[in-house]
This record gives sequence, structure tokens and C-alpha cells, in this order.
Amino acid sequence: MPPKPVLAIALFFLLGGFAHFYYLDAFVAAMPTYLGYHKQLVMISGVFEILGATGILHPLTRQLAGYGLIALAIAVFPANINMAMHPDQFSKIPQTLLLLRLPLQLLLIWFIWWATVSKRI
Repeated sequence: MPPKPVLAIALFFLLGGFAHFYYLDAFVAAMPTYLGYHKQLVMISGVFEILGATGILHPLTRQLAGYGLIALAIAVFPANINMAMHPDQFSKIPQTLLLLRLPLQLLLIWFIWWATVSKRI
């Protein structure tokens, strides 16, 4: 059985990965305009969230999957910045939450690293 922090991360990314397909239009709307292929990028990131979530569950692939999820969390950070900079486009989400997501994303990156990559005692 994987450690509880790993299970929490796996559940978070598994649900998030499937949400990319179920709420595709909402994720596409969060994409910065300077990026192309919005729908394809959202679908690709959803697939990688699901792959990372399943990869961290196995000890042999946990560290590599952890690095992948960290890279993914960094890659999607511009979407969070875009949402925070354009709160009028996301009126269903409180502006405070849009801003709070930025430091929480950094905390998530640290948590993934701590649970999957670091040599904890």
C-alpha cells in the first residue's frame, strides 16, 4: 500500500485528469491566449495527470512519476496566472481563490517532491 501522501496526490491528479475531459471547455477557457492548440493541450495535460497519478502508486515508478507531476504542475502554472490576471472571465470563481491558487500551486509542487522524490526518514 502506498503511503498516504502518495495516495492523496494520486487521487488529486486522477480526479483532475478526468476533469480535463469532463469539463474540457472550462479548462480550455483558462488557457492563456498566447498558446495555441488549447483543446489539445488540455487533453494532453489530462492524460499526463492520469499517467502521473497511476505512476506514483508503484514504488518503481514513483520518483519518475513525481518528477513528471512536478513538471506538469509547473507547465500549467501559466493557466493559473492567466485566470488570476483576468478574474472577469471567471466570474463563477471568487477572485480571492484565483489569487490563492498561485501560492497553493507552489505548495503542491513541494508536496509532490516531498512525497515522491525526497529521501524522507
